[in-house]
Amino acid sequence: MSAALGRFPTNAHRGSDGGGRPGDTHASAASIGLWVFMGVATALFSLFIVAYVMRMSGEDAITIALPWQLWLSSALLVAGSAALQWSVGASRGRNPARARRLLLAGGLCAIGFLCVQLWAWQSLLGAQVMPAGNPAGSFFYLLTAMHGLHLTGGLAAWAWTAHDAWPEPARAAWRIALCARYWHFMLAVWLVLFGLLGWVTPEVARFICGTS
Repeated sequence: MSAALGRFPTNAHRGSDGGGRPGDTHASAASIGLWVFMGVATALFSLFIVAYVMRMSGEDAITIALPWQLWLSSALLVAGSAALQWSVGASRGRNPARARRLLLAGGLCAIGFLCVQLWAWQSLLGAQVMPAGNPAGSFFYLLTAMHGLHLTGGLAAWAWTAHDAWPEPARAAWRIALCARYWHFMLAVWLVLFGLLGWVTPEVARFICGTS
C-alpha cells in the first residue's frame, strides 16, 4: 500500500489526457478526510470544554496555578506550525533543502511540545495537584492528555510524510500541506484549551452557567 501511495505524487504531474489526474484525486480525498476528522475532533473537544465549564461551576471547584512550562510548550507549537507552513511554500517553490529543514523543524517542535507538557505534568504533581480530587486538576490532565494523543497521531503522519517527501519534497507538497493544516488545527485547539484552563475560574464558570 505504501508503495502505491508513493506513486501518486508522480502521477499528479501527468496531464489529464483521457484519464484525469489520479494524484489530484487522491490528494482531494485525503484533504476531505482530514476535514472530516478535524470536525469530529472539534466536536469531541467542544464536549470536554462544556463539561469543564459545568464542573467548574460546582462549589468544590478550586482554581489551580498553571505551570510556567505551558508558555514554553505553546511557543514550541507555534514555531512548529509556522515551520510546516513555510515548508509547504519551500516545497512548492522548488527549494528542497529548505523544505526538508523546515519539515524536520516542524516535527521536532511538536516532539518538544509533548516533552514540555510532560514536564508541566511533573511540576503539577510535585505541587500535589493530582489527577483525582480537584476538578480543575482532573480536567487539566484529561484535556492535555487528549490533545497530546491527537498530536502524537499527527506525528505518526508527519513521520510518514517526511519519509515520503525527503527525496523530492515537491512531489509530496500536498502531504506536507495536510500536515501543516493539522498542525494549525492542533495549535488552535491548544490555544483554546490554554485559555480555558487559565482564565475560566469557578466564578467565571458560574457566571456562564447562570448559577452565580
